[in-house]
Amino acid sequence: MSTPRNTDPAAGLPPVVAEVVRGTPTEEELAAAVVVVSEAYVREVAEATAPEAPVRSRWELSARGLRTPLNRAAGWNGFTG
Repeated sequence: MSTPRNTDPAAGLPPVVAEVVRGTPTEEELAAAVVVVSEAYVREVAEATAPEAPVRSRWELSARGLRTPLNRAAGWNGFTG
């Protein structure tokens, strides 16, 4: 015996709650609005992905950090050796 699979993309989503604040839509109009909004939400959830961190090369991982720039205004006056 096999269990039926749920192929509905909105299966794990919370139920839709709609509140009409103005006017009196028919059941068909309300159903159409729920379908359109639900489909847009499912599409947005499917496309929402976090960017993956760029993979650093072995060179980047092993390279030392850059040194601070030379102070060219100091000249050779500080040389003691």
